[in-house]
Amino acid sequence: MSNRPFQGLVVQMHDTIHATIGVVDETATIIACSDTARVGATNEFVSMDMNESGDLFIRDGYTYKPFGARSAAPDYAVFVEGTDENAARYADILAIAMSSIKQYYDEKYDRNNFIKNVVLDNILPGDIVVKARELHFNAEISRVVFLIRIVSANDISAYDVIQNLFPDKSKDFVFNITETDIVLVKEIKSSVESKDLEKLARSIADTLSGEFYTRVNVGIGTSVVGVKDLARSFKEAQMALEVGKVFDTDKVIVSYDNLGIARLIYHLPTTLCETFLHEVFKRGSIESLDHETLFTIQRFFENNLNVSETSRKLFVHRNTLVYRLEKIKKLTGLDLREFDHAIIFKIALMVKKYLSASPVKF
Repeated sequence: MSNRPFQGLVVQMHDTIHATIGVVDETATIIACSDTARVGATNEFVSMDMNESGDLFIRDGYTYKPFGARSAAPDYAVFVEGTDENAARYADILAIAMSSIKQYYDEKYDRNNFIKNVVLDNILPGDIVVKARELHFNAEISRVVFLIRIVSANDISAYDVIQNLFPDKSKDFVFNITETDIVLVKEIKSSVESKDLEKLARSIADTLSGEFYTRVNVGIGTSVVGVKDLARSFKEAQMALEVGKVFDTDKVIVSYDNLGIARLIYHLPTTLCETFLHEVFKRGSIESLDHETLFTIQRFFENNLNVSETSRKLFVHRNTLVYRLEKIKKLTGLDLREFDHAIIFKIALMVKKYLSASPVKF
């Protein structure tokens, strides 16, 4: 943030405190001071003290109080000339005042906070354009939302890793929304394709798992032009993860564009789904299919209903596979060798999986 708000308050407080006061940043460089000649000076020992302690400390005849902690290390510290109780009290008061100014400034001017509010639908549509103009924010660039959900982690902060992967804070925005969910709003070229976004998501997941032993799933929304639609892209990324959890449990990367019929089923009322299953199958027929039979059906679908190819992949005789398919036909009334029947059966299995999962709706 700009140093001007800090300098303005320092000047006002100096008239009351009657001692040299000021503010240093995380590198211990003085960015505001009642003695303007000292602005720009640095004390590396102060920087070390700031990292070691988040509380009051004394250095070279001045009392320091850190504030505005972003993570482990504080962003700033105020300092007051003197080492007595009055100096400590003034430092505490100054830290509270400066922290409030910083919070107000961040909320009003910080782009990352602006994007977060847009994504989470915490800002009125009519205010988005106004805020974008205040921040000199280009609202008509193509962007896409990635939702990175931590499945298992160690002591390494996945948030910090992702921030380091996308260091350009003017183009890409990273923020937490829960302890396990991290949002990345990425600026992209208008010509980017879905496979390119999936490749990028894969590189994020591979970096976290390969180098930091952190497993994540990544949901990808659709690319949008205009900052107003970022909330929609975020909801799509959320849905991609939820639908993927139901229908593609092994997938690490799930794109909203590639959900296919699963997206349609996800939007259906459960009562309609239950009615469909009762109409398609005889009572209890689908429950009577054992694990081996279901595995055979899955492989049959994967090989495009080709009996010879499926039997080869299953290492069984062709006649054995035909016998299994006949058994399925007898149980369910559906012949999977017929395209129309196969479609009905495939959708029915997905509907049953959807009902069993009871997913969260958005």
